[in-house]
Amino acid sequence: MPDRPPPKPPTRAPGRVKEVTSASNPLVKDIRALAQKKHREETGLFLVEGLKLVIDGLDAGWELSTLVIAKAASDNPLLAKTAARAVASGADVIEASAKVLEAITRRDNPQSAAGVFRRRLASLGEIDLSGKAVAVVLDRVRDPGNLGTVLRTADAAGASGVVLVGDTVDPFSLETVRATMGSIFAVPIARAKEAEFLTWRSRIKGLVVGTHMRGETDYRAPDYGAQPVLLMMGNEQAGLSDALAETCDVLVRIPQAGRADSLNLAVATGVMLFEARRGVLAL
Repeated sequence: MPDRPPPKPPTRAPGRVKEVTSASNPLVKDIRALAQKKHREETGLFLVEGLKLVIDGLDAGWELSTLVIAKAASDNPLLAKTAARAVASGADVIEASAKVLEAITRRDNPQSAAGVFRRRLASLGEIDLSGKAVAVVLDRVRDPGNLGTVLRTADAAGASGVVLVGDTVDPFSLETVRATMGSIFAVPIARAKEAEFLTWRSRIKGLVVGTHMRGETDYRAPDYGAQPVLLMMGNEQAGLSDALAETCDVLVRIPQAGRADSLNLAVATGVMLFEARRGVLAL
């Protein structure tokens, strides 16, 4: 499937610029509430920290709702340019005191900018599995750092998407977004219940490879380069569910020489991704 430009957000009226100096301001309270999963789901919004991530989101065509900038740094040329870009796109800009930024990011010495973006999730049908595409399936991943690192690694390896199956950590939690280092905006993410995923998987034409303690095949053995691939990675403690393991074409194992009986989920996913993409990345 040829690369397509990111969808353009709908045209909106220009945003407004406001100065906020109190952490008790209702606008600040609403943004702080995005630390809660319930509030993110109710509003459809999430928070990112840092000017780079804000720019990454804008460049990728994601809808920015609010940009918070440090008033003390408002004369920074790139920050000023981004603020003007945000207003032109319809987002509000809050010029905040250091105290307000600390309250929003829950950090001492916060960065000069934070952005509130509208969430975007893909459907299973939007995950590209044509040609030699590789997508990752994560079964009940619970650690936000692991998920963020997997998304960043999937972006680096050129994966076509990440599918979250079952009860997983929220990909738009602040901890996960931090760990993606901006890749939250680059990798399509789909969520599905196990039964829904299995129905979709039954229609997939390609190679489905799962890592498993019972795997007897070396992870380097499958022919990843001749067809689309789904890499299925299990929960940090329990591994793949029985239903997901049974739907794999092959269960593989990553050889280890030390005393550890398993690899960290994000590390194992990175190993699998770069092996599956080795032929493509070598070009």
